[in-house]
Amino acid sequence: MEHNVTLITTVAAGFGLALIFGFIAERFKLSALVGYLVAGILIGPATPGFVADAHIASQLSEIGVMLLMFGVGLHFSIEDLMAVKRIAIPGAIVQMTIATLLGTYVASVWGWTLGEGFVFGLALSCASTVVLLRALESRNLMKSINAKITVGWLLVEDLITVLVLVLLPPLASLLGGSALDNESASIWQTIGVTLLQVVAFIVIMLVLGKRLLPWLLWHIAKTGSRELFTLAVISAAIGIAYGAAALFSVSFALGAFFAGMVMRESEFSHRAAQESLPLRDAFAVLFFVSVGMLFQPSILIDKPMSVLAVVAVIVVGKSIAAMAITLAFRYPLNTALVVAASLAQIGEFSFILAGLGVALGILPAEGMSLILAGALISIAINPLLFSAIHPFKKWLVGLSDLASNLEKRTDLFAELPMSTERKYLEGQVVLVGYGRVGRRIAQELKVHDIPFVVAEQNREVVERLRKEGVPAVSGNAAEPSVLIQAHIANASMLVVATPDTIDVRKMVDTAKALKPEIRIVLRTHSEDESELLQKDNLGTVFYGEEELANGMSKFVVSHFAPK
Repeated sequence: MEHNVTLITTVAAGFGLALIFGFIAERFKLSALVGYLVAGILIGPATPGFVADAHIASQLSEIGVMLLMFGVGLHFSIEDLMAVKRIAIPGAIVQMTIATLLGTYVASVWGWTLGEGFVFGLALSCASTVVLLRALESRNLMKSINAKITVGWLLVEDLITVLVLVLLPPLASLLGGSALDNESASIWQTIGVTLLQVVAFIVIMLVLGKRLLPWLLWHIAKTGSRELFTLAVISAAIGIAYGAAALFSVSFALGAFFAGMVMRESEFSHRAAQESLPLRDAFAVLFFVSVGMLFQPSILIDKPMSVLAVVAVIVVGKSIAAMAITLAFRYPLNTALVVAASLAQIGEFSFILAGLGVALGILPAEGMSLILAGALISIAINPLLFSAIHPFKKWLVGLSDLASNLEKRTDLFAELPMSTERKYLEGQVVLVGYGRVGRRIAQELKVHDIPFVVAEQNREVVERLRKEGVPAVSGNAAEPSVLIQAHIANASMLVVATPDTIDVRKMVDTAKALKPEIRIVLRTHSEDESELLQKDNLGTVFYGEEELANGMSKFVVSHFAPK
């Protein structure tokens, strides 16, 4: 029986089933995204029973794409990317190229055209930011250098994919699809016009939007109305995305991305992210549900070997490529395995790219189903890959001398240069971490001419410090060898300025074993952790909010003190 489904029915069915199957997926330790996709499959035309309105779901998913891309732009940090640029930029480019070539080759075996294979390979090459961030957060890895590398890597992938989304329509006819408009114009003329429109939009956003949006948020925030502020954020995201498409022929995705990127410049960016999060999450759910509606479950039975080949490209091909690239940059085996597991999945960008490919007639509908099958399986097994990192590394190191050497490989920045001045090796401060807090401590030590050695996990930061004449060693200070290289046995004080307190006890144990009388200074964000560290008598503990309150209290009291 044919159903005439309204907007409310489609939204109710989508949210309701997404909630049920998302909950079931989480209970089985899978990503909730798997549940959302399953919900879409169940209300799609390929399964019996209730069928939601595909046209309405498609329009809702467009809003989901806008808000997803707005969120990516809002969290996009040039600073984070620059911190790991030497591995993230070439790593992402090479890995995406390898994955695209693998996907193109597999598609050619099936008899697809070069254009179809190219778009198919591109869709398999970009991992999901949503899946990665959830995997890192659930394992408390967000503050680690491995997380910074993988997030930076994915930021580059996101930027490349955004560029592909811009260039795909003008290249459609060249790749065997149908151009959306301007059929008579040459390919290069169309590409040139498209790039000019994109550049014009970007310039306007960076020049005008960078001033206008923060100014607008400031004046709306002054009203004190939370609803107005949320409305302003969402209106900016969707309005700019629509305006970009209507005036500059730029995709909704790129418009929303730049709206978020420009809004990040505002001092209210954190609040904008917080206020828009519920709506972004809600429409992101509808996006994944609508994608699930396009899936043909019969492909798992009709073409199991094709599905297996897609999963092999995503999980095996991409992982090996990422692992080889990371090792080539002289990072240890553990980092290579974390990066490999992080990128062994596909998600939202693959769906957006595949959807555009189908709309342009470049990618067959079967390709979308294969990409969806690959996404479902790769997202489902991704937690298992993360869980297998430690036992696999242990087995590999025990089995092979090469693996053992890769794990303990020599890092040029893991040892202090022989030319380091003597004053830095006796009575110095060993400063662990060179983030926002570490930098300020280092500046004060320089002002007072107190010698110090920095121990930092980010190798690029260590390289920069050495160029500035600051003694620094690369590595995790929880490893005794790192503190030994910082000459902890001769130091007068150990200052741990990193926010991650998981390895603090290992650092303190190493320091006190090598110099029992050393002074220890620790930083923590948690009140409970602060109490535990003080109870264990590990050293002088500074708790962020407590120090802020003390500083503000002293200032207020000094104002009322007798003159």
